[in-house]
Amino acid sequence: MENLMKNLPPLIAMFALGICLALPLPAEAHRSWILPTSSVLAGESPWTSFDAASSNDIFHADHRGMPVENLRVMAPDGSVTPVQNATTGRLRTSFDVQLTQPGTWKVFVASSGLNARWEENGQRKSWPPRGVQATPEAFAKEVPAKADKLNVSQSSRRIETFVTRGKPSALTPTGSGLEMVPVTHPNDLVAGEPAVFRFLIDGQPAAGAKIELVPGARRYRNDEAMIELTADKDGRVSVSWPAAGTYWLEASYEDDKAPAPATKRTGLYVATFEVLPD
Repeated sequence: MENLMKNLPPLIAMFALGICLALPLPAEAHRSWILPTSSVLAGESPWTSFDAASSNDIFHADHRGMPVENLRVMAPDGSVTPVQNATTGRLRTSFDVQLTQPGTWKVFVASSGLNARWEENGQRKSWPPRGVQATPEAFAKEVPAKADKLNVSQSSRRIETFVTRGKPSALTPTGSGLEMVPVTHPNDLVAGEPAVFRFLIDGQPAAGAKIELVPGARRYRNDEAMIELTADKDGRVSVSWPAAGTYWLEASYEDDKAPAPATKRTGLYVATFEVLPD
């Protein structure tokens, strides 16, 4: 699917791949996440399971499951397949992945597209409607070109996690939307050792991107213990892990470099990591 998007014309690609998830930024109140039961595995074709949900507390399913039709699995060779043995409950979605190839696998949800807001006869309007798949033709037809207080933004949203069988392999960015390019591999994180991540927006350094890191098991603490970072001019941040455990990362970005008809470009990126003890 990601390879397909590279070959589409730019405007068409913005509307592809689960456009209904391209929500206006900042992010929704409930935090979305994909969490594996194991992130580093060995053996021939091992299996690992995942939970995917949006929730109030990190990694505690208390709101709703993630739509399974939007989830994708990318093998180390770049091939993309649906998840296996998926079950969607009221509070979470559970599924399996069999690691038939050695290397690093990526499990993700990704979307991008245009969002428009304007006023008409004193009423606030927005496009596209929730749950409706957008198309360039519909945008041209349904969004008034000279609407009062028209604001058009290009947004991207990516939620992902990583699991590795055997030796970790390289992760290649798509060049679309806000992405993380690991300098330190996401399945080679150790408490007390710094990790470096680089963030890109449409293939270029996402300088100034805002990053929030929250350790799991929030419901057993009196505060979030959030770590806040800002990407440097090359899009890099360095993370010092205070303890072993699972972590939720969210990066957000905004600038005025969107292609027409948009005037604003926004990106949201979410990842889940497992940090091992030293």
